[in-house]
Amino acid sequence: MIKTLLSTLTLGVAALSFGVAAHGDSKPTHGGVVQSGNDLNFELVLQADGAAIYIVDHEKPMSTAGVSGKLTVLNGTEKSEAPLLPAGDKLESKGVKLVSGCKVLASIVTADKKTTIVRFAVK
Repeated sequence: MIKTLLSTLTLGVAALSFGVAAHGDSKPTHGGVVQSGNDLNFELVLQADGAAIYIVDHEKPMSTAGVSGKLTVLNGTEKSEAPLLPAGDKLESKGVKLVSGCKVLASIVTADKKTTIVRFAVK
């Protein structure tokens, strides 16, 4: 009984581990911070005048055509928001200031109207 339970548990953990790895590499490719949601990887990259988010779908860059959203930055008691707009191969948000220790919430609506909320911690 215990051996069967352990075997089942081991297979379950292996299956879950395989499922996580199957969705692609979660290492940053643009020097940012990567988080996953809805089978996509999102990389938040700090810019001088705001931030950019690159979207990767199964190890391939996703087109930002028809994608929109909002970026919310929480820095202590301060809160700022700015739209996320397509800019070539990424989404950009101008006018927000990202500093070490701040929390960032990205609400992204894909072209097929699927909303994903992604949380980042800036180091």
